[in-house]
Amino acid sequence: MCKMKESDQKCNNSCDWKMGFRFSDEEKVEKLKNSISISRSRMKLWMTRAITTVLLWTCFVHLMALGELWRPKLFITWPSRCFHFDSPMPLQSSSSLPYNVFLPPKRIYRNNGYLMVSCNGGLNQMRAAICDMVAIARYLNLTLIVPNLDKTSFWADPSEFEDVFDIDHFVLSLRDEVRILRKLPPRLERRFESKMIYSLSPISWSNISYYHNQILPLFQKYKVVHLNKTDARLANNGLPIELQKLRCRVNFNALRFTSRIEELGRKVVQMLRNKGPFLVLHLRYEMDMLAFSGCTRGCNNDEVDELTRMRYAYPWWKEKIIDSDLKRKEGLCPLTPEETSLVLSALGIDPNVQIYIASGEIYGGDRRMESLASAFPNLVRKETLLKPSDLRFFQNHSSQMAALDYLVSLESDIFVPTYDGNMAKVVEGHRRFLGYKKTILLDRKLVVSLIDQYDNGLLGWDEFSSAMKEAHSNRDGSSKKRVVIPDRPKEEDYFYTNPHECLEAWEEPLRSS
Repeated sequence: MCKMKESDQKCNNSCDWKMGFRFSDEEKVEKLKNSISISRSRMKLWMTRAITTVLLWTCFVHLMALGELWRPKLFITWPSRCFHFDSPMPLQSSSSLPYNVFLPPKRIYRNNGYLMVSCNGGLNQMRAAICDMVAIARYLNLTLIVPNLDKTSFWADPSEFEDVFDIDHFVLSLRDEVRILRKLPPRLERRFESKMIYSLSPISWSNISYYHNQILPLFQKYKVVHLNKTDARLANNGLPIELQKLRCRVNFNALRFTSRIEELGRKVVQMLRNKGPFLVLHLRYEMDMLAFSGCTRGCNNDEVDELTRMRYAYPWWKEKIIDSDLKRKEGLCPLTPEETSLVLSALGIDPNVQIYIASGEIYGGDRRMESLASAFPNLVRKETLLKPSDLRFFQNHSSQMAALDYLVSLESDIFVPTYDGNMAKVVEGHRRFLGYKKTILLDRKLVVSLIDQYDNGLLGWDEFSSAMKEAHSNRDGSSKKRVVIPDRPKEEDYFYTNPHECLEAWEEPLRSS
């Protein structure tokens, strides 16, 4: 009995151990099954999320495409007919309209190389050059490096691109056309720092075939090419319509000034508007222009000598010996302040109107401004309207100061340039783009002839005034086709003065080829 009981006890213990082992295995299997089930659930969840994300992005891209058809302008800055605005948006009210945060889809293309650009000249000369370089980069399928601004000219302005223009907006708003980087990739940057980059100045007023046949092979050979002079390097005419419209898009949309400049520009415009209509006078009677052009009417002997020395000090100013009187009679000199006073009075400008002087320091100072200030006592400048603290960030930065004048010029009731320099040309074109705002385009050759006749007593005031008004009755910046002069691009109408291709309905952006 005792043995049987002992045997049964052993059997029970053995069975219990085996059963325990079996139960343990079953638990592990069950846990394994549960783990696999959970992993599959997580995988399904991840796949669902991934597919949902792809579908949403696809819908977004399609909606963006539809949005392009309905309203191609994705970044609201200045009003434009080219971008299908329903109503103009004045500068002073733009702060109340939030910028559209949607980005155009990136254009994917095979990169043929990296285009580096060093601009030369003043703000508006560089502005036009940047527009041209974007168009060239787009046509040649290049990656554009954010352009370097001129720091070695007469103004010696140390401003970088991002000090003048909204660099993020510039890069992002053009991403559906061209890839833009702030700097070269590191390995290529080292080559640039070692001065191992191919550099050249393109031929002025070149058509697009020159860039395709002469410049593109350089990128294929060197990968990085540096264009060290970029003013007027692209023809006014004979380019594909898509490139002409891209030049406009860059100029009127992508090249937006920094928020600091725009805010101060709005402030100046509001101050002027609060007192009624205003005229902007681009009085280009500044030292650099007089030295460059050789125009010295009204200057004393010391001033003539100073201007001559300055002209010889800059080797890239090719013309050294200049007959000032002859050049003036040909209409190639900026009007003096005294001449400008006569012209504005003869044209019937209200002597009580606010006149904003858009320029740097007038050569000769108050002595030369005396007659103009006497005839039009409500002369103002940014320096007289704003506090010194408002301008502290702009001092010794000519491009930023010029940007303020540019914004105020766009918003003026009347714009009157006394010389057809780069600012006068680009502002004239921008005002055309905004809906043909009145710009009085002075026929300087005729103007100086009439002034001389009046000064010499050959014309009375009434005759002088009548002749001046008649001569400028149709020179108001209204719509017209550009004058094309084959083989003489300097003499024909400048593209940025009258971009008539962009004054019609905006079409689809340039697509990949």
